[in-house]
Amino acid sequence: MDLRQILLVDDEADIRTIARISLSRIGGWSTRVAASGAEALALAREERPDLVLLDVMMPGMDGPETLKRLRALPGRADVPVIFLTAKAMADDHAHLRSLGVIGVLTKPFDPLTLPGQVRGIVEAA
Repeated sequence: MDLRQILLVDDEADIRTIARISLSRIGGWSTRVAASGAEALALAREERPDLVLLDVMMPGMDGPETLKRLRALPGRADVPVIFLTAKAMADDHAHLRSLGVIGVLTKPFDPLTLPGQVRGIVEAA
């Protein structure tokens, strides 16, 4: 898969900033950011991201609900998604993977290694 544009969805401004810088400068990807599920869906309607990094726990519409609605958008059902979560337990990750994402990354993440982790998940998918 050729990654050019990533949509990063997280309700925490610091995480959005750090991850965007990491993904753009180290990973070399164009990175759009959204602070909520609703904002992410609006951006995904405008342009088709090559990958979505999606926070699990957000106020209002959480990650799993955002994923469900993303899959329902015309032409967006097959956009690969990686969940971002503060939960580190293997059972939690297994449950999240069962929702149809290509991977799960645990927060906090290391901004220097984040692009490599994303690339590894995408290549393994």
